[in-house]
Amino acid sequence: MAATTPLGNVVSKGVNAEFTSVDLFALPEAPAMSSVATEATAWKGDVLFVALTEDAYDAEAKALKVPALEGFSQAVTATILDLLDDDEFKLKSGSSKIFNTCGSSTAKNICLVGLGSKEDLAKEKTWGKSAWQDLGAAMKSVSKSNKFKSAGLLVPGEHSPAIQDVCNGLLLGSYESTRFKSKQKDGSTGTLKSVDVLGSVADMDAHVSNAVALAKGITMARYLVEAPPNVASPKHLADCAALVAKTFPDLFELKVLGRKECEDLGMGCYLAVGEAADTQPQFIHLKYKGPGSTDASPKIGYVGKGVTFDSGGYNLKAGAGSMIEMMKFDMGGSAAVLGSALAIGGLKPSNVEVHFIVAACENMISGAGLRPGDVITASNGKTVEVNNTDAEGRLTLCDAIVYAGKQGCTTIVDIATLTGACMVALGMKIGGLYSNTDELAEGLKGAGGVHGEKLWRMPLEQEYMALLKSPVADMKNTGIRWGGSITAALYLQEFVPEGTDWAHIDMAGPVWDEKEGGATGFGVGTLAQYAVSRSS
Repeated sequence: MAATTPLGNVVSKGVNAEFTSVDLFALPEAPAMSSVATEATAWKGDVLFVALTEDAYDAEAKALKVPALEGFSQAVTATILDLLDDDEFKLKSGSSKIFNTCGSSTAKNICLVGLGSKEDLAKEKTWGKSAWQDLGAAMKSVSKSNKFKSAGLLVPGEHSPAIQDVCNGLLLGSYESTRFKSKQKDGSTGTLKSVDVLGSVADMDAHVSNAVALAKGITMARYLVEAPPNVASPKHLADCAALVAKTFPDLFELKVLGRKECEDLGMGCYLAVGEAADTQPQFIHLKYKGPGSTDASPKIGYVGKGVTFDSGGYNLKAGAGSMIEMMKFDMGGSAAVLGSALAIGGLKPSNVEVHFIVAACENMISGAGLRPGDVITASNGKTVEVNNTDAEGRLTLCDAIVYAGKQGCTTIVDIATLTGACMVALGMKIGGLYSNTDELAEGLKGAGGVHGEKLWRMPLEQEYMALLKSPVADMKNTGIRWGGSITAALYLQEFVPEGTDWAHIDMAGPVWDEKEGGATGFGVGTLAQYAVSRSS
C-alpha cells in the first residue's frame, strides 16, 4: 500500500477528531510483474502458482496431462497427483491447493489453482468475474495468509494469461476493512512484492499499468462507501474530487458549488434534501479532458448520488429491515463516479470529455427539514410534490442531471443506491439498468462485462408514469410500492434534456457484500470502461 495525503475532513468534534489522522486513501500498488523465460522446475521463490484447466488431470488414468510440469522431483509430482485426485478439488475457477516442497524443488511452495473448463476460459467474458480475475484473487489470498513475498505464475498449455485481469485480482482480492480499528495490522506483512510470469507476455507493462489504475479507482470507491458518516461528509467527497484533480492536474478541472451558487441555479430539489443537515451541501463538478480532446469529442456526464447519510427525513427509517445503520453507503453512486474519475485519470482515454457530477448532502431531520407534502421546484422549472422524504436520492439527482445537460453532455449516466425495490427484483449481485437507447444500454452492459460487473436491463414502462401524477404539482417523487425501481427511473427521465442519450443504474444491491468484504466499489469498472470505449 502506498500512502497518500490523509483526507480526514470529519464533522464530529472532540474525541472523534482522531479520525483526521487516519490515512483514508492508501491506494494499492501492484507487485513488480515481469515475464521470464525460466522453466517451472528451475524457478526460485516463495511460491509457484500453477493454473490448470479441469481437463489437465485424467482421473481414470490418475495422470497429469501437462508436459510443462514434467521434470519435477518424484516427491513433488506425487503430491500434485494426490491433490488432483481429491474429489473435493476439481480445478473449479479460483479453487486452490498448496503444499510445501520440503526442499524437493527450487520453489519453496507450489500452489495449484483452478481455471475451470477450457471451453469457458475461451469464451468472451460477458457476465461476472473471469477465471483470470479469480486466479489473481487466489494468488493474493494465498500469498497474504502465508506471508509470501515472491511468486511465480505458470499457465501450462495453449492459454496465455490475461495479465490485466490477473493483476486486477491480485490488487483487489482478499480485501479487508481495517482502517477504523484501534489495532492496525502491519501493512508490510503478507504483501506480495514480485510476480514472475513464466513465458512470454506481450505489453506486460501496459496491462499492469491499466490494472493498477482501475484498482486504485475501485479501492477509492470502497474507502468512501465503507467510511462512517462522521468521516465521509459532503466536504469529504469534495476533498476526494480535489485529490483526483491534484493527482492529474493536466487532465482535470474541479468546481465545487456551495449553497448560494446552487440557489442561483435554481436547484430547489437538491437543496431541499440537505436543508435539515448541519453539514453544508457540496455540488461537485470534476471535468476530464482526454489527450486530443476537441469540441467535437464525445461528452459524457456521470452523475452519482451523494447522500452521505440517509435518515429518511420525516419518513424516518425505523424498525427491522430499515437498514438505517447502513445508510453510510447511500453515497455509493458518488463513490463509483469519483472512483471512476481516478481510474480514468490513470487510463488516460483520448479524445473524450467526461464530467463527474455529485450533488452531495445529508438527509437529516430538524424543524427546517423537508416535509411530506411540500412542493419544491427543480432547476428545469418542474415542480415536485414530495410524498416521501425517504425518496430523496432522485431529488438530488434530478438537479444534477439538468446541470449535466447544461454542460453540453450528450450522454448522461446516473448511478445510485436508489431503491430497495431493485434489490427485491435483482438481489445483491446485480445492478438494474435503464436506458432510453439500446446502443447506450448495450455499451454499458458490455463495459460492465469486461470487469465482471453485472447489469440487467429493466423496462421504462411509460404506463407507470400515471403513478407519478400529482394533483397540486407537475409530479410526485414516488409512485406506489409496486415497481418502485421503475417509477424512480421514470421520475429521473423527466429531467433528461431532449435528444440526450441517458441511462440510470440502480446499484442498491451490489454496492455492499458483507460476506466477501463489505464495500465492493461496484460501478467503477463499468463507468471507466465505457469512457475508454468512447475514446479514439
